Amino acid sequence: MNESLARLPREPADRLTRPFMRFLRIEAMAGVVLLLSTLLALLLANTAWSASFLALWDMPAGVRLGEVELSRSLQHWINDGLMTLFFFVIALELKRELVLGELRNPRVAALPLAAAFGGMLIPAGVFLLVVGSGPGANGWGTVMSTDTAFVIGCLAILGARIPEGLRLFLLSLAIFDDVGAILVVAIGYGDTLNWAALGAAGIGLAVVAAISRLGVRNILVYFAVGGGIWLAFDASGIHATITGVILGLMTPARSWVSDTRLHAILDRVVAYPPGDHWSGDAAARSDLHRAGVATREALSPIERLEIALHPWVAFAVMPLFALANAGVPMAAATFDVALTTAIVAAFVVGKPAGVVLFSVLAVKLRLGVRPDELSWGLLAAGSLLTGIGFTMALFIAELAFEPMLLDSVKLGILGASIISAAAGFLALSWLTSRRTP
Repeated sequence: MNESLARLPREPADRLTRPFMRFLRIEAMAGVVLLLSTLLALLLANTAWSASFLALWDMPAGVRLGEVELSRSLQHWINDGLMTLFFFVIALELKRELVLGELRNPRVAALPLAAAFGGMLIPAGVFLLVVGSGPGANGWGTVMSTDTAFVIGCLAILGARIPEGLRLFLLSLAIFDDVGAILVVAIGYGDTLNWAALGAAGIGLAVVAAISRLGVRNILVYFAVGGGIWLAFDASGIHATITGVILGLMTPARSWVSDTRLHAILDRVVAYPPGDHWSGDAAARSDLHRAGVATREALSPIERLEIALHPWVAFAVMPLFALANAGVPMAAATFDVALTTAIVAAFVVGKPAGVVLFSVLAVKLRLGVRPDELSWGLLAAGSLLTGIGFTMALFIAELAFEPMLLDSVKLGILGASIISAAAGFLALSWLTSRRTP
């Protein structure tokens, strides 16, 4: 059999798209793009273009149909709209790991879950201890999360020296962190509840469950219903990004077409001798169409959506979020030293302390199991990276703090992220160099 005929035909555009798609698959590159976007935001916020750059994100945008108008600032559409896709992808990754991946074992999942819980509880306590009842005490939720892209980026620099057990532990912890943080946002930083809108969101979720059970597989249908659910949550007083978490966890993890059925369908297509069957033979066209559907549906909806959305989230949504939120005008800002110190202490000290303490408790109480390749030293060194709370920290800060305090909070978040990244990277470099013969 001619191997070249077994491949799809090549187009000139493939010379660009194939290397580009390989680039997108390198998840750690998301951290590089996010870092560059952050540096650009800081640069533009401290130049002659500062006023125009910062005012851009307050510009209103929306649609109006007669008397009905839906208008928000650009920053609101990014933080509440596009970030819903971020949480959707996070929820897809979490469900895939829990149903199809390493976290199918409850005791394996229990270790990063316990670590994530400790890494949320202890930093919040440290923050409140330092701030007391002063300005910004309500912002305790800001110090509870870990930035997945930056953590994976730091691990990627060390390459194969990092055992897979540590990668899985930190990735799972970060995902649990993000889901926990958005629940905190939905509950702790929402507005007064609108029960009618909340009921409409519930009906929308029931519709999603019903059409899924009926076998509807058109993504556009789910996108339209999901948009309606987002609007309902947006009006309900609960933060609209919870839509992404709920819909992600509702997405089926099993494929519609089994391997056996896929092979049977493809065998029918392969059985046709070479010729122009597909343009004239109705039965052949039907078999070919069925084969196309079968090859698509042999992947679970979770896998298909992750493959389709993850590059957009990593290389479009996250950089836009950084540009809209990371700009801190250093010269003009008046900083609250106590608040900045509280943020740094919570991330740099409280976060790794909570991760290690609750990991030890989970193992000692036999709730979780620690992989043999993941020593306590590596776990402790890796926990330093969890103090990189950049993305979710900025996200919650915009909701939790008064505008006059935001620059102090952002400075603390940026400082804590730099210190945590440096400390974690150096500790892991030292430990892994000792392990390397």
